Parts: sequence; structure tokens; C-alpha cells
Amino acid sequence: MLNRKYRFHSRGGVRYVYQKGKTIRKPKMSLVFVENTRGFTRMGVVVSKKVEKTAVGRNRIRRRIYEALRLNMEDIPKKTDYIFVVYSKDFLKMSFKEIEKILGELVAEAKVCYNK
Repeated sequence: MLNRKYRFHSRGGVRYVYQKGKTIRKPKMSLVFVENTRGFTRMGVVVSKKVEKTAVGRNRIRRRIYEALRLNMEDIPKKTDYIFVVYSKDFLKMSFKEIEKILGELVAEAKVCYNK
């Protein structure tokens, strides 16, 4: 599980990212991101009830994504807030490598957006 320091603790931070951030959309997931002044990265994962009706399923998807993020923290740019929004139920059955690949593509595209 991702360390508590790197997660959002209130709705205010999440609301700020949604209002001020840029969005990158893929077929199964999107990424909303914005630079922060905290000196470290914060991440959140949003899984709607439309994706999975049971809390058990939503939490499983969320845990798998947080674990992939934790294992790849060195590849993620610092001083940025990220919110990953899941659109697909496929994350329950998807292999861990596929999840890492999708997350890597989104983060790489976010890096490109900052360099413009």
C-alpha cells in the first residue's frame, strides 16, 4: 500500500486538483494532475459505483493501483498531485503488468505536458 504521506487526506486537495489540473484520458482510465508546492507527490484513485457496485470490488481495484504506484514511485515526477479515475471494471481481472503499463503511459504523457 502507498505510504499515507503520499495520499490525499481531505476533499479540499482533491477538489483543487479537479479545478486547476489538466486531464489526460485513455479508454479505461484518466489522469488529472497539477503541480503542488509541498515538495512531494500526492496520489489518489477514484473508482465510481458505476464501475463496480460492491465496495469490495472498488477497494480491490484501488489497492491494486496503489500498489503499482508504490512500486514505481521513482518514475513519477515529484511535486505533483495525481488523481487516477478508473472507468473500466477490467482492472479486477487485468494482470499487474498491464496495470503498470497503463499507469506508466498516463504518467509519461503527463511529463510531456509539463515540458510544453
